[in-house]
Amino acid sequence: MSFPATGSRIQVQSYKHNGRLHRVWEETLILNGTSHEIIGGNDRILVEEADGRKWRTREPAICYFNAEKWFNVIAMIRADGIYYYCNLGSPFAWDEEALKYIDYDLDIKVFPDMTYKILDEDEYAVHKRSMGYPVDVDLCVRAGMKELQSWICQGKGPFAPQFVESWYERFLSYR
Repeated sequence: MSFPATGSRIQVQSYKHNGRLHRVWEETLILNGTSHEIIGGNDRILVEEADGRKWRTREPAICYFNAEKWFNVIAMIRADGIYYYCNLGSPFAWDEEALKYIDYDLDIKVFPDMTYKILDEDEYAVHKRSMGYPVDVDLCVRAGMKELQSWICQGKGPFAPQFVESWYERFLSYR
């Protein structure tokens, strides 16, 4: 299987457990694409929701996807610092059409001082029942949550000092 080439532009699609399309990001520039991880960048791109609503992101972002981790990370570069929006979801799949993953509702918002807040626990509980998340999926999501919290606290992966800045500089070099 090939992976998106550095410098190529791809679409990112998230789905729900029941197979329904959840959200589509129109364009992400690949800064590094391997079978293990994909790092991309985008700025003020169009996002389409499953219900047809469309909106534009407000700031540049560096996106981190991992083929083994049950989470992905969007680092949003704002005037007052870097904010992270972390989605608990399946490891990514790449099928030449788009980078795809299943969104499992739970999110973590990380602030510039690296404090964080867990979001959408109620949505996870509702969808776990209504979509019948299997026990093994629930265990993977919960383990992903713990690993993500550990990465945040340790400053690991996309939370490491200079990670976002260095990838953002590379993103700017393509403009």
